[in-house]
This record gives sequence, structure tokens and C-alpha cells, in this order.
Amino acid sequence: MLDKNKRQINYLRLSITDHCNLRCKYCLPEKDTNFYSNCDLLNSNEIEKIVKAFSLIGIKKVRITGGEPLVRKDFKEILEKINHIEGIDKIAITTNGFQLLENLDLFKENGLNRINISLDSLNAKKYNEITRGGDFDKIFKTIKEATLKNFEKIRLNVVIMEGINDNEILDFVNLTKDLDIGVRFIEIMPIGEGKKFTSVKNSDILNLIKEHYLLEKNSNLSTDGPASYYKVSGFTGEIGFISPLSNRFCDSCNRVRVTSNGFLKLCLHYNKGIDLIPYLKDETSVETLAMIIEKAIYDKKPKEHHMDNSENINDIEPNGMNKIGG
Repeated sequence: MLDKNKRQINYLRLSITDHCNLRCKYCLPEKDTNFYSNCDLLNSNEIEKIVKAFSLIGIKKVRITGGEPLVRKDFKEILEKINHIEGIDKIAITTNGFQLLENLDLFKENGLNRINISLDSLNAKKYNEITRGGDFDKIFKTIKEATLKNFEKIRLNVVIMEGINDNEILDFVNLTKDLDIGVRFIEIMPIGEGKKFTSVKNSDILNLIKEHYLLEKNSNLSTDGPASYYKVSGFTGEIGFISPLSNRFCDSCNRVRVTSNGFLKLCLHYNKGIDLIPYLKDETSVETLAMIIEKAIYDKKPKEHHMDNSENINDIEPNGMNKIGG
């Protein structure tokens, strides 16, 4: 469907939990995080109803996010229900990878064919420090195993932070030489814990890579979101750039989010949207819910974000990325 600014909205990022089994420094504080209780999270039937409603208004792709979505005990049930919804052509997941290996066959059986894995360092010690406890060797083994399963897309999400992992950029690029994966450099969002870190501009990363490699532009599909993709000449995989700060892409935004407690979020940076819970707890039909969602998306606000200099402090998203849905 189109919003009032003529943007084609066809992509839903669906968070199913704010919980995580890691505490990445730019996402969660070390201690004292107030997670939602299980009764506050959308249950599998509510998730199914929401996705059915979105499918009626033209959403084609659903990405399951968190927190860490694989910590949900009923993840299999949720995935199976989404997979049986007519009109959903693509199912994807963003995960830290810790419970990924044992779920790869489940993904294959239920139409989940695109996997994004968060990985911010190729140095085991540094990775452990960034994630506050992550096991790099386990994750990297999982990534290699996943590439043998013939998934449509396997991508690594890499947040480059000044003075922390900005010396590993070319190491990440070199992963694409022999591995059929995408490495995506993502500018850190000034949201929650992310405000404590300095992002490296993707334009600077791209210029550094160009000093060492010949790049070829790669086209991306209409539901793939805002990333720009390239290939190093002769390499197997690809590299991508998501640049919300240095190259604001609001005019081509194709997504909306639903948080794990049922809030339809229209822009990552702002708290604008509608609470879907009242329509899930009563007898509201899927068709009526679809019309309510369609109207909210048509009025999608704001037209663009101002992450660098917000005009109204009261409209800024107060929650961390784990509660927003990544």
C-alpha cells in the first residue's frame, strides 16, 4: 500500500520479545533492565491476527525480530502460523545467532529463508566484550554451517563504532571473498544505549574499501529495505550499507514496525503509532483491523526523521532498541 507521501509500504518488522540472552553495549545496559513480563508480550494467536491483517493491505515481507526472537519458547508455533498466511512471500529473522544452529531445519521447513546475524567483531575477545559474554567461535561456526543450507540470504549486521571496531572494516569485507554472505555496515542509531557511542559514517567506510578494492554496484529488491549493496570484483558475497544518519532514506522507507507488546510503530526514531492491543482483545475482525492499520500507515508520520537534531523532544522514542524491535 501507499502512504500519503507515495511510499510503497510492503515490509513489516515484527518484534516478538524484548528479552535477549546477550547484553550488547550499544543496545542494553549492563544491569537493571525492565523487560516485559510474558503476559505483556503478544501471544502466538495475536501475532497471527496481526500478520493476517497486514497481509490484507499488501505487506509481502515479515522480519521476525526482538530482543532475541529465538528465546521465545513458542517460536516454532509463531513461525508456523506466519508461514501459513496467504500473501506473505518472504519471512526473515534478525538474530544474535546463539540458538540458530538448532533451528536451521525448522526455518527451512517453514519458509524462513533470510537470516540476518548481528556480529560486530571478528576478534573473539572484543566480541565477548561488546556482547558482554558472547562466544565468537560458536557464532562463527554457526554462520559457516548456515551457508551450507542454501538459504536465499544470509547477512551479517555490523555496527561500526569509533575506537572500538573501526579497525576491522577490511576484515569484514574479506569474509565475502569465499563465503556466500552479505556483510552490512549499519550506522549506529542515537537511541537508548546507542547514544553513548560514536558511529562511523558509511561514506567513510565505503571510501576506505574503495582504496583497497574494485567495487561493483549490486541491485536490491523492493522489499529489501534501504540498504545499498556492492560486490568486490571476484568475491563470492556482497557488502551493504544502511546509512540512516549520513544518507537519510526516509523518502524511500518501505517498512513499519510492531513491537512485542503490540504497538504499531510508524517510524523508528519517534513514538508515533497506535496501540493494537484493544483490537486484539475484543471481537474486532481481521478485516477491520486491516482497515485500522491501513489508515494509520497512510497517515505515516513524520515524513522524515531528525535523529541528529530532533524538532520536538517529546516525540522522540524513549525506549531502547530491544523494546522497539531492532
